[in-house]
Amino acid sequence: MSRALPHSPPAAAHTPPTTPCSPPATPRSPLGTLMSGVRRALPVLPVMAVIALLGLPIAPSGEGGANIADAMSGLVVVCCAVRLVRDRRRPLSPGAAVVLALPVIGIAVAAAGAASPTAGITGLTRYLQIFVLVPAAVLLLVRDRRDFRLLAWSFVALALWQGAVGVHQYVTGTGASYRGEDVRAVGTFGPTDVMGMATVVAFGLVCSLALALGSGTVRQRASAVVCALALLPPLALSFSRGAWIATALACGVQLTLAGLRRAVRVGAVVAAVAVILVGGLGVGTEMLQERVDSITQVTDAPDQSVVDRYTMWAAAVDMWRDHPLTGVGLKGFPDHRDGHASLALSSGSDIGGAGTAFSKQPLLSPHNMYLLVLSEQGLIGLLALTGSWLALLVCALRGLVRVRRTAPGALAGLGRPVLAPSGLDCALVSCGLLGWQLVDFVYADIGGPSTVLTGVCFGLVAWWALVDPASPVSLASEAAASPASLAPEAAPSPASRASEAAAPPAPRASEAAAPPPVSTSSPAAGSPEGAATR
Repeated sequence: MSRALPHSPPAAAHTPPTTPCSPPATPRSPLGTLMSGVRRALPVLPVMAVIALLGLPIAPSGEGGANIADAMSGLVVVCCAVRLVRDRRRPLSPGAAVVLALPVIGIAVAAAGAASPTAGITGLTRYLQIFVLVPAAVLLLVRDRRDFRLLAWSFVALALWQGAVGVHQYVTGTGASYRGEDVRAVGTFGPTDVMGMATVVAFGLVCSLALALGSGTVRQRASAVVCALALLPPLALSFSRGAWIATALACGVQLTLAGLRRAVRVGAVVAAVAVILVGGLGVGTEMLQERVDSITQVTDAPDQSVVDRYTMWAAAVDMWRDHPLTGVGLKGFPDHRDGHASLALSSGSDIGGAGTAFSKQPLLSPHNMYLLVLSEQGLIGLLALTGSWLALLVCALRGLVRVRRTAPGALAGLGRPVLAPSGLDCALVSCGLLGWQLVDFVYADIGGPSTVLTGVCFGLVAWWALVDPASPVSLASEAAASPASLAPEAAPSPASRASEAAAPPAPRASEAAAPPPVSTSSPAAGSPEGAATR
């Protein structure tokens, strides 16, 4: 029997493994940082292109036909379809697919009952584009919350550009005609789409407020506050009462969801600023003051635009009574309008200014999305469409509740402490955009060059409600509830990997009994920041 030498080195099993020193990180050049950001944003660049194209001047047209942004949205849909066929993957859970495809039922039935095949195909294409195809494409292209925030900032950038153009139109008297003066801010959309700039600016304001209330850095939140304040003047100069009401309600809901104390503080600051600007400094023209006062006088002394709106609302309800289940068919409201409207309806809206000669714009819709769907698609279409929107709202609010359960100061994503729950800004953007759209649909409907932005808006909301790990109907939630992933293992941090490397290895018996390690390349289901959702 051999004996070990007195000065033999210790056994190799008890020597801690040596970890090589990592080389110092080389600073990245500005060009390298830019290229890295471009590669990071590459999947959502087509959606950003759709948003950016809405900043180009729109050729005046009273028909509301397709434009370059609509063509780009069609290209985005085709690219997503090719990607799905090529990858052969399951992008949505069954529940999410049902919610997203629910409007197809009413749209298809109403298209079959259209007065002509041309009207049916045109209406079918438009409704599918705005409420099904574009939202689905945005949902599939957004990978995580960083992509979501990038698109939210794109909304803000577009709103700042359109708002700057609108303020310039008001100051120089080159806007759309309003009470005999070319002062109405309409941005690049022209007088044929007077709601275009108001919609874009309102979307940007809602996103700015949500980003300011979220979990970003101090610089990002401060930038969002500045953007929100900068968007208030163009929203006021749009003279759109519906946009004012929808924005006030949406922002109020966002503040309430972010916290009652914060809502009270912000409300007090806004009230004080309003008193100083309007009461003390006299900011605001007489025309703007009259427009604000007219909100409470729509029943006492309504102007002709309000009379026309009420008359078309009554006509839409009368059409539905004649065809309660399926409506009069897609694109059928203009054909049945005169047979159901009273003599109080005018021959059209007066448009002019912003480089367009004076003309009469025909009244082709009741300026109420719910009544438009009710008259053209009947109860089947209205229940299918509003049912999808209600499901999105419920899922978005449930995701917000799950996010709010994360205590402020907890580690989010890459291990950095935050002052608010991680993902709160995404939840507030989704709830705010959807709330604004549902309120604005009481005073407006689809139509015009800016309509494609509504589809992008629904796509962002659908991603948060149906795909984000916080959603109860996402694939990540299904994976978390499956027996194979009841206790997912999080990816180890650099500190834990260093401690594991310095510690002595465990005996082989315990190694045999231990479960196989989880790959660090695939994040656990439900990870808040940058989680792979599919």
